[in-house]
Amino acid sequence: MSSDNTNTIESVLQEERIFPPSVDLASKARINSLDTYQRMFNEANRDLETFWGEAARKELQWFEPFSKVLDWTTPPFARWFEGGKTNISSNCLDRHLDGPRADKTALIWEGEPGDVRRFTYRELHQEVCRAANALKAIGIGKGDLVALYMPMVPEAAIAMLACARIGAPHSVVFGGFSAEALRDRLIDGEAKAVITADGGFRKDKAIPLKSAVDQALGESACPSVTTVLVVKRTNESVSMEAGRDYWWHELVANQNTDCVAEPMDSEDRLFVLYTSGSTGKPKGVVHTTAGYNLWTHLTFQWIFDIREDDVYWCTADVGWITGHSYIVYGPLSNGATTVMYEGAPRPSNPGAFWELIQKHGITIFYTAPTAIRAFMKSGRSVPDNYDMTSLRLLGTVGEPINPEAWMWYREVIGGGRCPIVDTWWQTETGGVMISPLPGATPTKPGSATLPLPGVDADVVDSEGNSVSVDEGGYLVVRKPWPGMMRTVHGNPKRFRESYWEFLRPSDGSFIYFAGDGARKDVDGYFWIMGRVDDVINVSGHRLGTMEVESALVSHPAVSEAAVVGRPDDLKGEAIVAFVTLENKRVASESLLKDLRSHVGQEIGPIARPDEIRFSEALPKTRSGKIMRRILRALASGEEVSGDTSTLEDRSVLDRLRA
Repeated sequence: MSSDNTNTIESVLQEERIFPPSVDLASKARINSLDTYQRMFNEANRDLETFWGEAARKELQWFEPFSKVLDWTTPPFARWFEGGKTNISSNCLDRHLDGPRADKTALIWEGEPGDVRRFTYRELHQEVCRAANALKAIGIGKGDLVALYMPMVPEAAIAMLACARIGAPHSVVFGGFSAEALRDRLIDGEAKAVITADGGFRKDKAIPLKSAVDQALGESACPSVTTVLVVKRTNESVSMEAGRDYWWHELVANQNTDCVAEPMDSEDRLFVLYTSGSTGKPKGVVHTTAGYNLWTHLTFQWIFDIREDDVYWCTADVGWITGHSYIVYGPLSNGATTVMYEGAPRPSNPGAFWELIQKHGITIFYTAPTAIRAFMKSGRSVPDNYDMTSLRLLGTVGEPINPEAWMWYREVIGGGRCPIVDTWWQTETGGVMISPLPGATPTKPGSATLPLPGVDADVVDSEGNSVSVDEGGYLVVRKPWPGMMRTVHGNPKRFRESYWEFLRPSDGSFIYFAGDGARKDVDGYFWIMGRVDDVINVSGHRLGTMEVESALVSHPAVSEAAVVGRPDDLKGEAIVAFVTLENKRVASESLLKDLRSHVGQEIGPIARPDEIRFSEALPKTRSGKIMRRILRALASGEEVSGDTSTLEDRSVLDRLRA
């Protein structure tokens, strides 16, 4: 293991508390014991293709059957379910229309001001067909990339399903990103259309979105974009360019409510979702149709042990992979009732989440450790005001959860009765990889527990060899799985090098490196220890240090910048920037504020540094590489340890310490 990464992943957390599944829950669960889990795990491990082939035939509907389960002849490029034709929009909607689920509530949406909309599966199918026909009317067809820059409104999910229905891959850009970040993604993806809104509501404010789209498209910056479709949400005044911009309510409302789903090859692109990378430029993660559909369908079914009368709520934004997989595709493919919420807890309504649980009788609640830590900080007086006895299962996503937050979540929100599924996965994996199964897995606070059936996960050293019990190492996956990303958009070389060649075992095999450090305890439980690359996990959002550094250096006052993360009780990690200024520039409080604002404008508010330290120079090796390991230690208030002999100028370290 390289010395730069050792301190990141070798801390050891000892946790002795164990919570077995309740007898009542286990008796009703799909996977109802560790023995059942182990049998499934062994079956998948023994014959991966038979296991996933049978699952795909059983769980998905096909227009044409597949002839081959897996083609792994040119690793790391996998092809799953070749020869098959299906459509994820059809699997999420059409297959539920011939029985009692047609009139079951598919989607409950609540806006921040309190407005509520409900859609049955029949009604959602009609809305998706209208939207799909509207896309066709403006010239969008199979293979055309459509970017979504949306608030958390039903039209966001409808637009995703409509794109999938006609075979147009979507690329959702989180509505908190800046116009510049949006522009970069539109250009890289060669988007043909953008679906947006005048704005959305967030923490008692109307957040403009259409104006950011106009800015991104300004001066013919994105010539591939020919059309913009705009949802009216906040009634803000916006500019509409004739021939390019259309109002959603005017174009969609009069469309036919029937649109035949396009038969898609299993490996046709479903979406491109950009995620931060350690080399600066965001990576366009490509997911394809059938494998992703199966993965989100089965993992949702297994992990949340979904039942017909459940009301399920994931608090993520659809701009992130969690919203794709576990607000839209996974729940709807299973015929579940899924909840979308536009707002967030805020000073005017600190109990917004608990109010929603009480109001809609939510039974499964899936949120981020960042949110849980924020709730802990404000105490239990707010949640204690609400009746949350409808809850039967809790989940966490986005980052490791510390045991104290896990216990608070279980006792205060779950009333001591709800199991917690602490899930580990990534944009790149498509869906959950490691998680407890609520009817089978005894849980330990802070551990993601065991890999799902079909996931060959391990913790290894820098040579790809399995490490000992409780020894820190690299978290890897040794075999392909259906939901895996297929490539980086436009850059297969980056896909291979970033994910599959960082670690190469002596036998030359390809193993997927997740970018996270982990350890396994004596029971085989996985403990995720955090990132080992230069990506910072802020409130569950992955931000590349190079992106933030690039934004800082684009300011005229900045000569050089290095960005690291330090542990933060609330956010998981806080952003600390070390900045050297151009000649004659002087550090000041006003410049510090200006730099934070500048980063927010370039990337988005989530990327604003929590702390900026001005420095005459940065610690570098003789080859010119910034030693971020040293900066991480300084930012965290720790003693700099390890080999510093490669430092070009030791006086830089002394000045930084001072």
